[in-house]
Amino acid sequence: MSKPTGITIYAANVFPYLKELNPTLLVANNNPEFNCYSVPNNLTPEQGTKGHLRRLLWTQFNLPKIYQKLEGALLFSPVPEAPLYSNCRSVVMVHDLIPLRFPKKISPLTPYFKYYIPQVLKQAKHIICNSQATATDIIDFFGVSSTKITPIPLAYDANHFKPLKVTPETISKTKIPYFLYVGRHDPHKNLPRLIEAFARIRNYQDYELWLAGPTDKRYTPKLQQQATELGIINQVKFLDYVSYDQLPILLNQSLALVFPSLWEGFGFPVLEAMGCGTPVITSNLSSLPEVAGDAGLLINPYQVSEMTDAMEQIVNDDGLRSQLQTLSLQQSSKFSWQKTGQITLGTVQRLLQN
Repeated sequence: MSKPTGITIYAANVFPYLKELNPTLLVANNNPEFNCYSVPNNLTPEQGTKGHLRRLLWTQFNLPKIYQKLEGALLFSPVPEAPLYSNCRSVVMVHDLIPLRFPKKISPLTPYFKYYIPQVLKQAKHIICNSQATATDIIDFFGVSSTKITPIPLAYDANHFKPLKVTPETISKTKIPYFLYVGRHDPHKNLPRLIEAFARIRNYQDYELWLAGPTDKRYTPKLQQQATELGIINQVKFLDYVSYDQLPILLNQSLALVFPSLWEGFGFPVLEAMGCGTPVITSNLSSLPEVAGDAGLLINPYQVSEMTDAMEQIVNDDGLRSQLQTLSLQQSSKFSWQKTGQITLGTVQRLLQN
């Protein structure tokens, strides 16, 4: 996949640790390292709403037959999807419940999260999620017992996201110091407040704000209009999707990652930035304090002034910036896919024995 999603990254990093269980992967593209069972290749988000619908129908009607044919003992799903009203024993992964926290007026995700997922979670043998914040959401939204949920933090590629030596190849084209945001432009990502906060920095004309992430015709034009009205459009760079190879370079050279999201199931950009030793400004809500720990500047994302103050601290206090760089590397070292994979393996093994 040219633009991997969080779910793709999760599956690719966790599944190798489940190898000793001798699982059968249900995949469209054969993986020589596993026993594989071929499934249609038109069930992914890349095919849009039709892909989602086809996958849900396939999960409901085809998957139970495959489970029976393979004499399955347990179905492990990296998303909160499993056949309903069937004999499939399932353990499912929940990444977040953001469509319930921030419902959109017209979105197929709203009924999916309101009606389908609660049934999946009710029938699942066990639920894995990526943070204590997501576990709390599952309990609060659906009334699931905490004994049925295991929060397992995710991780990052420490060989990729790391401090880089400055070379001619890694020096950015601009000499203007910049703050960096990484992610989509959806409303819950809180970019209007970020743009306003940047415009309030003293001597803001000496800095830039780079927004790395896919532009979205529903939201990006409004953000560009806001930057124009604030007179900072020349200092706010809309970079669109940034390749995996380029991301560590952008993170390393930025003054700080500013990630003021109103809610996250986990928050990959925060962890990846810390892996690079980049100072982080992020929200004091949801899972983000779990990821950032004491290594980031935590702000109330609803308070523009707090965001501005944090950016000014980064600009004006070299000692603080240096301290945050050190703390970031220490905090990021607590997360590894090996740890995530081994805890997941132990959880699945216990379920297979019961």
